[in-house]
Amino acid sequence: MKIQTTRFGEIAIDESSCFEMVSPILGYPDEKRFILLEHQERSNFKWFQSIKTPELALVVTVAGFFGIDYCYELPDEIQENLEISEPDDVLTINIVVIPQDKPKEATINLLAPLIFNINTKKGAQVILSGSDFKVDYPLFEKEAVC
Repeated sequence: MKIQTTRFGEIAIDESSCFEMVSPILGYPDEKRFILLEHQERSNFKWFQSIKTPELALVVTVAGFFGIDYCYELPDEIQENLEISEPDDVLTINIVVIPQDKPKEATINLLAPLIFNINTKKGAQVILSGSDFKVDYPLFEKEAVC
């Protein structure tokens, strides 16, 4: 299958690699299908590209790649909706915001991760209510000023 993207032009994708959002990403209620694309080889970042909307691609990563201790309890309802039966079924990615011309000020959304069942390719954005996680956790330590 071929899709059109703003950042990568027309690309061929394997339709079996597409993720289906059973619960939408906040602000994108009509966007249901996405694919993970490599940013660069061996990069800690990926693009979560909409299949439907060429200009919609979110920068995402895994919190653990940056040494962030990130544990949460997944509500039963989400586990049922995503058909998760084992912890190994779960892929958790987080949306990253990188300010233009200030990449060292990038933040990661730990409060509302994207949760997927890697077997069924079903996903949902989940707000971790009752947690102390932040929506704008600094991804990099600030450099000391001397």
